[in-house]
Amino acid sequence: MAKYKLEYVWLDGSTPVQGLRSKFQMKEFSSEPTLEDIPEWGFDGSSTGQADGGDSDCVLKPVAIYLDATREDSYLIMCEVMLPDGTPHPTNTRADIIDDEGAWFGFEQEYFLLKDGRPLGFPKNGYPEPQGPYYCGVGHKAVGAIGRLIVEEHLDLCLAAGINHEGVNAEVASGQWEFQIFGKGSRKAADQIWMARYLLLRLCEAYEVDVDFRCKPIKGDWNGSGMHANFSTTKLREEGGKEYFDKLMAAFDKNKEEHIAVYGPDNDQRLTGLHETQSIDKFSWGIADRGASIRVPHSFAKNDWKGYLEDRRPNSQGDPYAIAARILQTIEEVA
Repeated sequence: MAKYKLEYVWLDGSTPVQGLRSKFQMKEFSSEPTLEDIPEWGFDGSSTGQADGGDSDCVLKPVAIYLDATREDSYLIMCEVMLPDGTPHPTNTRADIIDDEGAWFGFEQEYFLLKDGRPLGFPKNGYPEPQGPYYCGVGHKAVGAIGRLIVEEHLDLCLAAGINHEGVNAEVASGQWEFQIFGKGSRKAADQIWMARYLLLRLCEAYEVDVDFRCKPIKGDWNGSGMHANFSTTKLREEGGKEYFDKLMAAFDKNKEEHIAVYGPDNDQRLTGLHETQSIDKFSWGIADRGASIRVPHSFAKNDWKGYLEDRRPNSQGDPYAIAARILQTIEEVA
């Protein structure tokens, strides 16, 4: 029997954006553990905004397991939070997703790296040069001294964990970066986004750098941070058609307020109609239009309106569970 480190990771009760929490325990197994081997565990919900002190027990239900390359014989355990009676905790948004393996999601997670409260590359007073050289930039002036070190180390940690990390790029503003996660299944990509966020936050502790997931941390003429949601269903990939697409866009237009409600807080600061966004109170779609609510790839329109679509409205703070659930709810309305 060998001892393994199991780090349980879950979403707390913080509002308007849930935070990540973790703790780990040692368990003995005769071989490398699988998800089925991982036991449920408990925690003090009164310390995470998820229970009262007089009845504080909450339950951690393992739902995904990832190798932790930073420690020997160690695994990261993504958990849902449950009540003692076995029902989902009110903060458990994962439980609400339609569990459809034919629903594929790709999330583009943008964020800022901060040192001493300033984005990397920002001087102590004032601002760096305007946007332009930073996007996919190279060289110290464009990406700084440690930004690339962090994002590439994060990439390696995600790949070692089995997270389907598909790429990295420097973004439009100084100190801003993006990574992309893709998953087949309603919950898979969302699980992996949360775990990738966790790994990034934990990694940056060693660099004394903070990760800022707010959607508009730098006011003024600077791009905000989004988490564009690329999505498809079996019907979108295999049947498609302009008639179905038009019905789908009509449903997204009708439900635009419901979508904005779960696409992340403070989105009015980001969805202004500027900086490659549509205004928060409007809905539009366009072929290769980065200023539309939903961008339609050229390949989609050329392929008899089949393939994937990109919802550009979700922001960097958004809960991928809630975003995926809302997109699928709208799709379900269309026959």
